[in-house]
Amino acid sequence: MVTRREWLLASGAVAAALALPARSAFAQPARTVKVAIGQKTIAPNLVNLLIGEGLGYNAAEGFKAQFMTVGGVSNAQVAIDRGDSDISTGVPSFALPILAKGEWGKAIHFYQYTYPYKWDVAVKPESTLTSYEELKGKNIGVPDFAETAFPVTKNVLRSLGLDPDRDVKWTAVGTGVAAGVALQRGAVDALAYYDTGFGQIEGAGIPFKMLPLPKNVPMVGGQFLMALRERIAKDRDLMVGYGRSVAKASVFLAASPRAGARAFLKMYPEAAPRGSSEEDAIKSVLLATARRIKLYDPPYAGAKIGSINPEEFRIEAQMNDMKISSFDAFLTNELIDEINSFDREEIKRQALAYA
Repeated sequence: MVTRREWLLASGAVAAALALPARSAFAQPARTVKVAIGQKTIAPNLVNLLIGEGLGYNAAEGFKAQFMTVGGVSNAQVAIDRGDSDISTGVPSFALPILAKGEWGKAIHFYQYTYPYKWDVAVKPESTLTSYEELKGKNIGVPDFAETAFPVTKNVLRSLGLDPDRDVKWTAVGTGVAAGVALQRGAVDALAYYDTGFGQIEGAGIPFKMLPLPKNVPMVGGQFLMALRERIAKDRDLMVGYGRSVAKASVFLAASPRAGARAFLKMYPEAAPRGSSEEDAIKSVLLATARRIKLYDPPYAGAKIGSINPEEFRIEAQMNDMKISSFDAFLTNELIDEINSFDREEIKRQALAYA
């Protein structure tokens, strides 16, 4: 488990993080909101967090976003704790152990930007493996040990009665196409990755097949936005504004994935495969995001976009034998009604008319 002290020791990585200011054709508002993202590079899996800048949704709320890729998810949490960011991405697999130890700081999750379940395990097309249970004794590749596929897949194996620390071997194989190449060359027996990562591998023409998801896969592994509680109290409109921008971007993407891909590439043309045409670049983003876009709306009847179901945290804590009596200091839905105060149909019309 990662301790709070270890997170603070990792703060040097935050200080050295590469800040990537998003580009926009709109006049820039006076305020800048720093958003720390717990991965090493800008990629299509972040699309609903990013394109609100290029579409003018951030400007409409009175701010400009500055996105900082800080490495791992633990570093994104450090950025919040130290005040290096205004908002950070967060995942329960790294945060819940801290909460269980009673060492949780002053950050609180206020918006869920991707819902479970987005991970799979893939094998080579000719592999004889047919189930997660058959992974016992095998070498499973993950992009990085600081990336969410690692702890989430461990939780799934644990739910099947396997000991993920003893029954399998784990190997970090890199992200994107590099992960697919590791599987293709037999460096690992299987690859645990998330939806947009597999989309990148598919776009590179690397063949694979997914193992069937176990029945009743646990609803864990959501991804969240968090901020300091005192910051939410002080700058509530700002936090609501960014949440609303992400919600609008999510609706925009669902209405027209192609328009969302074009908006993303206008902001980050360097994210396109090297040497690709505009059409091929758009296709690469569409392949990467096809599965993810389906996870922007909550899978719970009557729930509003961005709302957080604490049951996801309870399930993950229980799976890992964590004793947590209350999640009141860990999450809030108090901003959700305000975040959802926009015309979804108008956003859909914008997406369909996007040039």
